[in-house]
Amino acid sequence: MNQKILKLENLIRFHTVFRQLHGLCQRRMLAQWSPVFSSAYPVGTAQLCIRPWQIDPFVGAALSQYRLLVTKKEERAQKSPLSSPKFKKEVEVWIGMTVEELARAMEKDIDCVYEALMNTAIDIDSLEAHSHLDEVWIKEVVKKAGMKLKWSKLKQDKVRENKDAVRRPQADPALLTPRSPVVTVMGHVDHGKTTLLDKLRKTQVAAMEAGGITQHIGAFLVSLPSGEKITFLDTPGHAAFSAMRARGAQVTDIVILVVAADDGVMKQTVESIKHAKDAQVPIVLAINKCDKTEADPEKVKKELLAHDVVCEDYGGDVQAVHISALTGDNLMALAEATIALAEMLELKADLNGPVEGTVIESFTDKGRGPVTTAIIQRGTLRRGSILVAGKSWAKVRLMFDENGKTIHEACPSMPVGIVGWRDLPSAGDEILEVESEPRAREVVDWRKYEQEQEKNKENLKIIEEKRKEHQEAHRKAREKYGTLHWKERSFLKYQEKKEQKPLKTKEKEEKDSNVLPIIIKGDVDGSVEAIVNIMDTYDASHECELELVHFGVGDVSENDVNLAETFHGVIYGFNVNAGNVIQKSATKKGVKIKLHKIIYRLIEDLQEELSSRLPCIVEEHPIGEACILATFSVTEGKKKVPVAGCRVQKGQLEKQKKFKLIRNGHVVWKGSLTSLKHHKDDISVIKTGMDCGLSLDEEKVEFKVGDEIVCYEEKEVPAKTSWNPGF
Repeated sequence: MNQKILKLENLIRFHTVFRQLHGLCQRRMLAQWSPVFSSAYPVGTAQLCIRPWQIDPFVGAALSQYRLLVTKKEERAQKSPLSSPKFKKEVEVWIGMTVEELARAMEKDIDCVYEALMNTAIDIDSLEAHSHLDEVWIKEVVKKAGMKLKWSKLKQDKVRENKDAVRRPQADPALLTPRSPVVTVMGHVDHGKTTLLDKLRKTQVAAMEAGGITQHIGAFLVSLPSGEKITFLDTPGHAAFSAMRARGAQVTDIVILVVAADDGVMKQTVESIKHAKDAQVPIVLAINKCDKTEADPEKVKKELLAHDVVCEDYGGDVQAVHISALTGDNLMALAEATIALAEMLELKADLNGPVEGTVIESFTDKGRGPVTTAIIQRGTLRRGSILVAGKSWAKVRLMFDENGKTIHEACPSMPVGIVGWRDLPSAGDEILEVESEPRAREVVDWRKYEQEQEKNKENLKIIEEKRKEHQEAHRKAREKYGTLHWKERSFLKYQEKKEQKPLKTKEKEEKDSNVLPIIIKGDVDGSVEAIVNIMDTYDASHECELELVHFGVGDVSENDVNLAETFHGVIYGFNVNAGNVIQKSATKKGVKIKLHKIIYRLIEDLQEELSSRLPCIVEEHPIGEACILATFSVTEGKKKVPVAGCRVQKGQLEKQKKFKLIRNGHVVWKGSLTSLKHHKDDISVIKTGMDCGLSLDEEKVEFKVGDEIVCYEEKEVPAKTSWNPGF
C-alpha cells in the first residue's frame, strides 16, 4: 500500500512541478515583451526556489482522501480472513452410494451429478438414479461442485445385528433315543427304483407316473413285518433331476443303489455314487432284474469296482443283494441288510426341543396354499409350531402323511406334509422352529436383508468390472485419436457414426424373431429347479437367444398369460393345468401354452420351438452331372463366346436350373446358362448319355477339358438348433 501511495504522490508532485515550470516560462516571455511585469518575475522566482515541491491545496486534499481510503481498505482486507473465512460446503459421502444419494447429500439436482461426470471414462448412458458410484467418481463430482469431501464412518461401520435362527448345539448323548433310518433309493432311469418301493409299500406308484419314470422326490414310511420302520426317499433317475438326487443324498442315512443286472452301470448310476460319496453316506447295492435271462450280476459288481464301490464278495464293505422288484424276490433280504447297517450306524435323535428338518419338496395346492414335504431330523413337530425355512415362515395348521392322512405330531425320521406357509420355501431349505411369529418375521427379514447385501456386493463388483472396461476403451480411443489433428479426429468420428446405421424395420423384426422368451410353470419346486438347470446348459445364443422371463410353482394363471403377451413369449407347463378361461384368454392374445407331463418331451418341444425361430437352410440338390470333353468359341456379333462341349454322365441338365463349374474338386463358378444346344438345336433338357454345347452367363470364365458341370436346384430346409441338453 505504501508503494502505491508513494507512486501516486510522485506523480502528483511531478505534475505540480511541471505546472510551475510552465508558469515560469510564461512569465519570462511576458518580461521580455511587457515591462509592466518586470517586478513580478523576481517574486515568482523566489517563490519557486523557496518551495520547489509545492502542491495545490485541492490536489493535496484529494491525495489525503485517497491515502485514507486505501489505508481503510487494506485494514479490512487484513481483518477479513479472521472474521469471514472462505466457505466450502462439506459433503458427507460413503463408499457405494448411488447417484441419487450423492445428489441429495450435495443438495443439488441429479442432473448436476451427470453433468460433472461428462467427458470422463464412465458411461453416462448406463447410469441411473439407483446406480452405485465408485470412490473415484464420487471424489470427481464433489471436486467439480467446489465442495469439500467428508467420508462418513457411520455408513461404513453401521452393521445390523445378526438376527438369523441357527441350529441348536448337539444334545447330551444320554438324552437321545433310537430313530428309524432314512434311506434314499438312487440309480439310473428305468432300473426299477419305484417298482422296488411299490413292492415294499404294496402300492402301484410306478403305474401312475407319467411315462413310467419318477419326476419328483417321493418320501414314504414303510413298516416291515418285523416291526421295523424305514423312511424311503425315491429320487428321479432322469438326467434332468441331478439336483434332486444330490438333495436326497444330503438328508439320508443310507443309500440303496439300484442297478439293473441286464443293463449294468450307466451315467446316472455313476452320478448317484458321486452324490453318496460327497454326502459320506454308506451304500447298499441292490442288483435288480435278476429274473431276466440276460441278467449278469457279476458283471455289475466288476463294473462298480472302477468307481470305488467294492462289494463284500471282492473284499469290500458294500452289501450286494440280488433282487427282482417285479416279482418281489429277495426284497426282505434287502430290507434286513438295510436294518442291519442302520443298527451298526446307531442312529439316534433328540425328541425334545425346537424342531429341525429339511424341505424335500414344495408345491402349491389350490385348497391348502403352499405345501411342503419335509423330513424331521430333530424335535417333535406339532400343530401350531412356528417354523422358518429359507425366506418363508409358517404357523403349522395341518400335517399329513404320504397317504394324505392327517397326523397330530411328527417325530425324527418321519416324512410329513406341512400346511400353513406364508410363502413357498425352496426344496432343500433348512427348517427351524422359533418361539413366536414376530421372531419368525425377524429371521425372514434378516435373511432378505442379507440376500440384498450379497446382491449389492455382486452389483458393485460388476460395476467395477464395467468401469475398468470403459476406462480401457477410453484409453484405447485416446491413443487412436491422440496424435491426430482435431479436424482429422472429427472426420474419423463422423465416419464411424455413419457406419453405425440404425436397423431397418425388417432387420429389427429379424432380430426380434431370434429371441425366444419363455415362462416356466411346474407342479413342485424341484421340477422347476430341474427345468431351469437345463436352461442353464443352453449354449446356442448365437443362433437364437433363450430368455427366461419368469418361473414359478402352480397352474398357469392370467398373470402368466399377460406376461407372455408383453414379451411375445411361450408358456411351458410341467405337470400343471391351464383352465378353459386361461386357454381362451391365451388364444385371444396369441400366446402359446404348452403343457407336458414328461420332462424330456418338454425339452424336445422347446428345441423344436427354438428351431422354428431360425432362418431356413438352403440346401443344394443335384439334378445332373456332365463332363467337359472339348472347348471352343463361337462368334456372336462382334464378340467371341466360350462354349463347352459336354456329355451328360448322370441325371439330366435343365437349362432353367442353376449350374456350377467344378475343377479339381473346387467350385470355380456358380450361376445360370445363356444357351444349351444339342447339335444346332436350342433345347431345355439334356438327358444322360447325350452330348451338348453350353455357354455361361459369365464370359470371363474359362473352360478346361476334364471340368465338371453340375446342374442343381436349391431347396429351403428348416434349420435345427445345435443345443444338446445331454439326454
